[in-house]
Amino acid sequence: MASLYDRFVLPKLLGFACSSPPMMKQRTKVVPKAEGRVLELGIGMGLNLRYYDPARVKEVMGVDPSPELRLAAQAAEREPGLKVRIDEGTAEALPFEDKSFDTVVCTFTLCSVCTPPLALAEARRVLKPGGRFLFCEHGLAPDQGVAKWQHRIEPFWKKIAGGCHLTRPVAKAIEGAGFKVETLETMYVPKTPRFAGWNEWGSARP
Repeated sequence: MASLYDRFVLPKLLGFACSSPPMMKQRTKVVPKAEGRVLELGIGMGLNLRYYDPARVKEVMGVDPSPELRLAAQAAEREPGLKVRIDEGTAEALPFEDKSFDTVVCTFTLCSVCTPPLALAEARRVLKPGGRFLFCEHGLAPDQGVAKWQHRIEPFWKKIAGGCHLTRPVAKAIEGAGFKVETLETMYVPKTPRFAGWNEWGSARP
């Protein structure tokens, strides 16, 4: 059973952190590229929904294990005409058939899933041949000084940020799961502490 912190405090904390202007700008760099039948891993509060293009997207299926976040996602801003369905589920055990989605979207999710390789394997499983995996994630910084602080802070950070890890590699993990990264861009997100600000985004195909 979720604690009172997880039910009432954490959603507000995540909402504040994940909806900051710099973070929302990062979302705009990948989400509008989604097309066809779309699966969003860890849809959370539905912050990406406003950026999907109904002219390109047939429907958006979102999964998240948190009932509080799913409820927020149901009410999240979106374009009129966008078909959305939000289900309970985890990225490591997707309740969908093989090769059933044109696009899988993963934004600021790999940091908090329990088993990233399994989540990525599931994403690959449900993608159609030729489908795309769109990602925007924070993770392990390339600078030794920043990475050192990430390792120091992570044990405490996980406890207050819903299991969010600071030291997980992004593109390397995606490639390790059998994807070919087609496009990749990186930077420290502005106005964000460097220990949490290293961002990698782009697209990959199975």
